[in-house]
Amino acid sequence: MTRVVVVPAAADDLARMIVTHSLPQDTKERVKRSLRPLSDFPLLGAPLAGRWDEFRFILGPWRWMLILYVFDQEHDLVSVVGIQDGRTFRAPSPS
Repeated sequence: MTRVVVVPAAADDLARMIVTHSLPQDTKERVKRSLRPLSDFPLLGAPLAGRWDEFRFILGPWRWMLILYVFDQEHDLVSVVGIQDGRTFRAPSPS
């Protein structure tokens, strides 16, 4: 089973988004549920392209929420590196 960790920057993204998007109190638990499948299927997410080509993404508990991650196969580790609103112009996009 692959270990899934959320790096501090991604946790900060989520904390900020909870405030700026007025997300419900159970948002962190919802995100955890969205991450669970990655422990069994670390390549589940779609790959990104361009400057983001090392990364993959899954959708969070809402279709607009992108959860960006990197899978380190050698260490069997998924690192969640960012959580973004996919509706914004700054959000990464698939190829």
